Formats: sequence, structure tokens, C-alpha cells
Amino acid sequence: MQFTLISGAEYIETCPDGNEEPFSIRLHLAKDILTIQEQDVICVSGEAFYSSERTVTIRRQTIGGFGLSIKGGAEHKIPVVISKISKEQKGFQPISNLLVLKNGICTTSVIQVRVQVLRNAGEDVTLTVSFLKKTPAFLKLPLCEDCTCVPSDQSSGTSSPLCDSGLHLNYHPNNTDTLSCSSWPTSPGLRWEKRWVDLRLIPLLHSRLSQHVPGSDVCRRNAFQVIAVDGVCSGVITCPAAEDCLDWLQSITTNISALTKHNVKKINRNFPVNQQIIYMGWVDEKEQDSVQDRMYSSQFLALRGSSLFKFSAPPVTTWDWTRAEKSYTVYEIMCKVLKDSDLLDKRKHCFSVQTECGEDMFYSVELECELLIWEKAFQMATFLEVERIQCKTYACIMESHLMGLTVDFSMGFVCFDAASKAVLWRYKFSQLKGSSDDGKSKIKFLFQNQDNKAIEAKELEFSNLFAVLHCIHAFFAAKVACLDPMFLESRGAATTTGGLGVPTLTSVSCNAQTSQIKYST
Repeated sequence: MQFTLISGAEYIETCPDGNEEPFSIRLHLAKDILTIQEQDVICVSGEAFYSSERTVTIRRQTIGGFGLSIKGGAEHKIPVVISKISKEQKGFQPISNLLVLKNGICTTSVIQVRVQVLRNAGEDVTLTVSFLKKTPAFLKLPLCEDCTCVPSDQSSGTSSPLCDSGLHLNYHPNNTDTLSCSSWPTSPGLRWEKRWVDLRLIPLLHSRLSQHVPGSDVCRRNAFQVIAVDGVCSGVITCPAAEDCLDWLQSITTNISALTKHNVKKINRNFPVNQQIIYMGWVDEKEQDSVQDRMYSSQFLALRGSSLFKFSAPPVTTWDWTRAEKSYTVYEIMCKVLKDSDLLDKRKHCFSVQTECGEDMFYSVELECELLIWEKAFQMATFLEVERIQCKTYACIMESHLMGLTVDFSMGFVCFDAASKAVLWRYKFSQLKGSSDDGKSKIKFLFQNQDNKAIEAKELEFSNLFAVLHCIHAFFAAKVACLDPMFLESRGAATTTGGLGVPTLTSVSCNAQTSQIKYST
């Protein structure tokens, strides 16, 4: 089934109705919404079918039985319908009187009796039937080009698999029970057309994409689903080729990114300069005590001011920011993008965050471009916060004395006596030639004396070892960033657009082409 792609996006998520059988759809991607459409047959003129019930008693004939062909049933998860009435048999007249609608025969009425009852019934059977308003869509009848009913010999003869699996109650061996447009009312007042109608409307703001089976590291083949902020799911959308799937993923991601960027710009108007949002987005977090069927859970990460926030849902109000599940100071945590050799399972595009307590958290995103966006955002957030605070002091112990170590963006490392505030030693960042730690509390620094070039060792003990290590790393990274022309250029772009961290919210470029997809719910 052909689908179209129009630039733009937004999202809503919808859960399918429990039908597991795939069917063809068309996708329409606009600036802020993804529309999933299915093909339907609708009455475009005249009086549509009504649903009033009638009852009729029919008599079994020697040839042709009851003269009915029945399709559907509980085993197919669809209503039982009359798919054809034999006009040749004697019992046709009372049945036609029952099903006449403006001189046309409604041949797809619900029979509110079990098929087995009909099979084992005697000579007479009383049926309760009602006309179905949406029966044409249900049976997927073929229609001609001008969308009007045509004789059955001109029909394509195709029908839905739901119809092909019907049970025939006619005893006549030559009955083929073929559905066609001619089975439908030929009243001049009725006109039917095949049209694409909206099945799902998915707003994309704060939505997320997933190629993986929920909670696992298993990636679906050429398939994905869109999940809305309220948890409603689009259903699994399957593309015919990997290239088509990637085109859709990148295009939808581009639109979600653009919406997020616009939303962040509006939110930042209410926050001071030192509390601006740099990044917002969905990730999948690996569970600490994971079981086989629940290895990952969705989390929403946000970089704002000095903190990394973790939410179960995107923050909407100012009050929501105070209710984050976790928050961490950006210069006291360490972020690492995992190489292929470092991956924990089948998930790709992963990164780890080590907290100030030494706890490792592992996250994954769907696309490589999302991983790049996160990495640049974290670098930007860390740099801006280091530049803002300029220095950070930690209490420590050296040779059984209480000391203080200040990491200063301009001067480097300064150690002073906690009681007298007297400076004991001072080294520039460039003088640090190496360091080691015991993984618990002690750090051994190796500084080079500027005068005699000798290496001087200084061992300090901290109560918050990992926070100190990460802080030193953040200050070094900020120093290096000041010398990186590409970083300075991206920082300048962020400043000229209101400090929104543009490098972290850049839209993803891609070329999506028209292709074929299948849809399963």
C-alpha cells in the first residue's frame, strides 16, 4: 500500500483494538501530527444502511438448503453475516421481503443465531437480522473506477480474507458464493466510494519512537511504533525495506525534534539564564534488577541549568520540575558514549551516566543522531555550568589534617588549610601529569614543578570521591572546549538564538521516499 510523506510532525499515541491481523495503511506526516489512514468503503450519497432489527422464518429447500451463504463467526472475531442469498430457490421471496431496502437487497445482515443451530435445524428456522451501517468497510468489497455498483461479471472478484473463510449453508454444489458490488443495493439514490479515512492521529510533541519489543533488547525487523505522551500506541508499523523504515524514523524524529526545540524556547522564557533548558527527550533505561521480559523502561531526561533531571513523564508545569524522580549536578556526573565493544546486549546507540555516588546507569536511544544530540547537549550543559560557577571546593584530609581543595577554572588546583585558610600549594591544570584513585576515597595527584620539572605527589582523601573526580574531569573538558573552534562556533549559535542549546536540538536531516508498508495491531 502506498504511503505519502509530508514534512512536519507531532504526536499522539493510540493503542489498537486487539486485532492481531496486519492490514494495509497509509501514513501522512505533517508538521505536528502523524496520521495513520486505512481504506474504507463509505456511502457518499443516498440513505445509508440502518440497523433496525427484523425477524423472518425461512424453510429449508430440497435443493439449495436455506438459500443463504454465511460468513464470519467468533473464530474469526467478526460478526456472522449473510454474504449471499440465492434468488433461484423458492425460499427467496420471504427472505428478500425481510432484507429489501428501497428495492435493493441488503445481503450482509447480522444473524443472531449460531451457525451450528442452522446446520442442525429442522425444516423451519426463525432468524433475527439487522442491517449493518459499516458493512461495506467490513467486507472490503471491490469497487469500480467510478465508485458505482456494477454487474458481478465486471467485478474484480477480490475480497477480504475475512470473507473468503466463510461457511456456506447452501447445499447446491455449484454455488461459488462470490462477493461483488452487484450484491449491494442498486438504488439510484445510493453511491459508494473507496476512500482513505483516518485511523489514528498521533500528535508528536514529547512522543517517542521505538523499534524494540517493549522492555527488551530485541529490535523489530523494519518496523516501529510511535508512543504518545499519554502512553497510547500507534500500533506496529512494518515497512517493506530497512531503508524505508529508516526514512520514516528519521523524518518523524526530525519533526519531534523541531517541536521540542520550539517548546523549549517557549518554556525558557519563564526561566532565568542560569536555569535554561538545554535538552529534553525520551530514552530507554536498563533496569538494575532486570528480568528477561523487562530489561528496559522508558524515562524522560532533561538538562536544565546545573542539573540532569530524570522523569517518568515530560514536565509540563513549573511544579513538575520539583517532582523529578532523580536529579544530578551535571559537573559531578560522568557521561560516556558506549562503543560497540562496550554494549551490554543487543541494544545499540547507548550511553552510560556515572553518578556522584559511583552508580552506573545505562541508557539507549533509537537512532545514532539522537545519541549525537545527547552527547553534544551534555557537553554544552557541563561547559555552561562550569563557566558559571568558575570554582568548586571540596573538603578533604591530607596527612591527617582537614583541608580544602578548590578546583578553579582560571587558577587550577588550590589546596588550603580548613582552619586558617592558608594556601598550602597551588598548581595549574597544565601541571597535572597524572592521577590515580583507590575507588573508595583517596586520590593521588602527580604534579610537575614548574621550576625544577620534578614530579610532586599529593594524596588527598575525600568523602565523595566520584563527585570530585567527575568535577575535575568537567573542568578539564571545559578548558579543552575553550580551545575547540567547532565547539565555540556551536556555542555562539546557541547564544544568538537565546541560549537554547541549538547544537543539542538540531533537526535531523533525511530523505524519505514513498514506499510500501504493512500495519499490524
